[in-house]
Amino acid sequence: MAADGVLTQLYQRGYLPPGVPASPQLRARAASLAVAPAIRQRVVAGRMTAAWIYGCADEPDRLALLVDANRRISSLRSVRGCTFHEVRLGPFDVVSLGGLMVSSPLRTALDVALHVEAERAVPALRALLASPELGVRLRLLRLAVEASPRVPHKNAALAKLAALVPDPE
Repeated sequence: MAADGVLTQLYQRGYLPPGVPASPQLRARAASLAVAPAIRQRVVAGRMTAAWIYGCADEPDRLALLVDANRRISSLRSVRGCTFHEVRLGPFDVVSLGGLMVSSPLRTALDVALHVEAERAVPALRALLASPELGVRLRLLRLAVEASPRVPHKNAALAKLAALVPDPE
């Protein structure tokens, strides 16, 4: 049906009727279909996957899934098409969208700044900051990066954020 133009592919097995805009809820639902039901409540879509869900990045090749450090990750390693990252998640770091847990917009921006190479991170961060409905502010994001204790790539993350500041004319 997609080949005939009756449906538009959203992500892997997720499709939309043509002309229907892809919302964060629909993207999250489509991504959830790629996550086994047995682990769906144990993982959180994060990093560039979450940025895509929010409409601020291209569709990911592989879903980036976060697993809280308090949970066992060893049983999840055999899941295909996903990358797992063991992290500490706070109570305000996760939202539920379309049947999938997704990192909050601020946590997504923080993770993208810290863990994604600049070529992909800067456009995604710019889009996250430009979406008022997401509520991400550059000053708050900078404070979150600075407050991150002993995190690798902190200086690189601050450089990415500095690249987002418009040059004074």
